[in-house]
Parts: sequence; structure tokens; C-alpha cells
Amino acid sequence: MRPCFRHIWPFPGLAIAMLGLLELLALPSMAAAQMQMKHGQGAPSGAATFKIGDLVVASPWTRATPGGAKIAGGYLKITNNGASADRFLGAKSDATDHVEIHEMSMNDGVMKMRPLPDGLEIKPGETVELKSGGYHLMFMDLKQPLKQGDTFKATLRFEKAGSLDVNFNVNALGATGESAPRH
Repeated sequence: MRPCFRHIWPFPGLAIAMLGLLELLALPSMAAAQMQMKHGQGAPSGAATFKIGDLVVASPWTRATPGGAKIAGGYLKITNNGASADRFLGAKSDATDHVEIHEMSMNDGVMKMRPLPDGLEIKPGETVELKSGGYHLMFMDLKQPLKQGDTFKATLRFEKAGSLDVNFNVNALGATGESAPRH
């Protein structure tokens, strides 16, 4: 019988809060990376893209995890090139027990993170970015540590488009964005 998450780490809320704190610590360096990308520097060439119907998923990535960590954040961009909205419902992966879509926000200096059980709407002609400090995936109860340079598969589920298999690149522990693909 597999042990319950509570028996492995008795404070799951604390673990999620700690991941949120790591997200906040990455925000200053993210701002610098975003400035570089606006000026044509630092953007990954040939970033991984996956397509299903009118949806395009770009650059799925996550961070390496320290030993014993049981959660990780997941990031990507979803563009809807169609004429009608779709909804990102969630994901699954053999690398983790379950995956949740979360939203992180700052209100009056207080970080709040909450799951989005109804998923995210992807409006026609729009791109939704899952990134540090905003919408993101939570890989819960990892089956083994994520190591820099590795990849793992996940299946994304959409209300209309269906299921899409993607590969998540595992970047450095403190990474602030998707790195260029490895050859």
C-alpha cells in the first residue's frame, strides 16, 4: 500500500507555500529575462511546440527539484488560433501522482495560491502563459526527483481539442524560463 502524502510530508500546505516563495524569489530575475526577450536576446531558438486542432502549446518546462521535494511547477504557453474558445482542463504524467492547474497572485503584499479545478479558458486568438508568479501547473507527489537536463512526458487535456502529449524539459533549480533545446 502506497503511503499517503501526509505521512511523507506532514505539512502539504507548507510545501506549496514554499514553492510559491521560490516563485516569488525568481520574479526579479524573470523581469530581467523578459527585458532581454523584448530586445531580441535570450529567446530560445527552435523551442518545442506541439499542436492539436487550433491550439499550439509552446515550450513546456519545469525546474529541477532538490532531494526529497515532492512538488514542482510546470510552465508553458497555449495559443488558440481558432474561432472559438477552448478550455485547458488539466494534465497527467507518469512522473507524478497528479497534476493541478494553479493561480498565484499578490494581494496587499500577501501571496495567494489556489487550484483552478475548472481549468483555464483559452479565448480565440489569444495566448495564455503559464509562468512563475501567475497561472502554472503543480506536479504533485513526484515519484522521483527532477534532474536538470532530463525530460518527461505529460498529457494535456482540453475540453474541445482533446488530449495532447508533450515533453517537459527540466531546467536548472533556479531557472527563470525555458532554455534552448539540447542537441
